[in-house]
Amino acid sequence: MTTDLDDVLTQAAAWQDEGHGVALATVVKTWGSSPRPVGSQLAVNDEGTMVGSVSGGCIEGAVIDQAKSVIKEGKPELMEFGVTDDMAWEVGLSCGGEVHVFVEPLK
Repeated sequence: MTTDLDDVLTQAAAWQDEGHGVALATVVKTWGSSPRPVGSQLAVNDEGTMVGSVSGGCIEGAVIDQAKSVIKEGKPELMEFGVTDDMAWEVGLSCGGEVHVFVEPLK
């Protein structure tokens, strides 16, 4: 899913205006294969609704789960995903590589 960065931030602000807790995940570093470039963002609200994309596959699922925790705890988290070429397809990094995603609560 590709979504314009402005759409992600606009939706995150709208959720906040509605009283929802919101976390923003941003790809901050990549190496090798990465489905989404640095700067890609995903917003998640306290109900688990999301907009945007940081990767796809199981990486995105892990980021969404962490975003829910970040909303509850109020503390940011840097997530690092890296795989060998042999395991790459299993976790959604088609040619191996590394992805670092910063997940922060919006206040």
